[in-house]
Amino acid sequence: MSAGVIRSIRELVTLVAFDEDSPQIGEILLVGNQNRTPLMVNHLASGNIAVCLNILNDHTLQKNMAVQRSGRSIEIPVGSAVMGRVFDALGRPLDGLPLPAAETLKYKNIWQVPVQGMSFKAKKPELLETGVKVIDFFTPFVKGHKMGIVGGAGVGKTVLIMELIHNVAKSGEALSFFTGIGERIREGHELYETLKQRDLLKNTSMYFGQMDQNPAQRVLVALAGLTAAEYARDSEKKDILFFTDNMYRYVQAKNELSTILQQIPSEGGYEPTIFSDIKLFEDRLSSNENGSITAVQTIYVPADDMTDPAVQMIQHELDGTIVLSRRVAEEGIRPSVDLIRTTSSLLSLDIVGERHYDLSVKVQAILQKHESLKGIIAIIGENELSPDDRADFARARALISFFSQSMFVTEQITGKKGIYIAREETLRGVEAILEGSMNA
Repeated sequence: MSAGVIRSIRELVTLVAFDEDSPQIGEILLVGNQNRTPLMVNHLASGNIAVCLNILNDHTLQKNMAVQRSGRSIEIPVGSAVMGRVFDALGRPLDGLPLPAAETLKYKNIWQVPVQGMSFKAKKPELLETGVKVIDFFTPFVKGHKMGIVGGAGVGKTVLIMELIHNVAKSGEALSFFTGIGERIREGHELYETLKQRDLLKNTSMYFGQMDQNPAQRVLVALAGLTAAEYARDSEKKDILFFTDNMYRYVQAKNELSTILQQIPSEGGYEPTIFSDIKLFEDRLSSNENGSITAVQTIYVPADDMTDPAVQMIQHELDGTIVLSRRVAEEGIRPSVDLIRTTSSLLSLDIVGERHYDLSVKVQAILQKHESLKGIIAIIGENELSPDDRADFARARALISFFSQSMFVTEQITGKKGIYIAREETLRGVEAILEGSMNA
């Protein structure tokens, strides 16, 4: 392997000159200093210049230091050894426990996209029960599809995804992979401790690149978690639940790197490659003949602006969107789901069945009527409504209350015991309210 020399250093960007035999994009270069600092090749410039990212943010680098090619990209441990463990973007343990012996570990290149075999065999949609009433009713999870939890800051996105991980891990039906991108360290620690205390770590693997880390690590951690999930699907023939918190932070980290690399932004201020960045990531969250990947992603909405270009692009890749509302949260309803704006293409007759579908149509009609009646009531009062309108308004209020639910992951905060509600029980409760029983 040829050697290069550092020509310039600017923030995370390091330019390395090679006389010949330029490195590959994505390859790791090792600086000839005491730390053997790894540099990742981002792209190649004219004159045999490798534009690299200082992924560990090592400040000991100096101009004219020698750099050696490694011939390898970032490789992370995969397989059964990663279950129950917590890793960073480079596959290094964060839980204080050692890795198994090197000879027993399998490693996989995070840039190596599995070859997808073409399969036209139609499979019957398989519902995944979450135990959260509002999700199982309005946005049913279907194996191999993608769901998004959308909302502004502080409306409960992370809490809801933690609850879903808890309930799925409890069922033990699939392996869970969680990637924390640019979120709070505290939240990752709380998730780990919650699963550990309830003995649910054995079916979960976690990857964290939190908000205190540089944008390169926040981008790479998403690919690290995805690579481990792909291996479990393809080599171990497992069904996977892949959780991402937060997908918007992935775009944000990409945008920061774009600024550091002095790329001209696109309209809206995001990186020029925003569409391909999202598309390439989402396309790897796929299912094949080996197993399925069911994805759940939280999406932060900057300034509660649902028309933000990044939010819109991510939503286009999803089969369903659970919208969390600040207005609903202020009413004390948890989870704070906006029942009107929450939508799913999977809430169809052939997937959920006639009973569930018919109930969803009736519920949406009553909720829409409730929205229109609120303005009238604000002016003339509820007593001036017709008996039918008053009854429908009361049913809508009962439904809104019904879909509120205590969660396991907030037991220590609220003092209320978490509950798991089966889909059948949810449907019976909705039927009872629609038939006039307000105590369902």
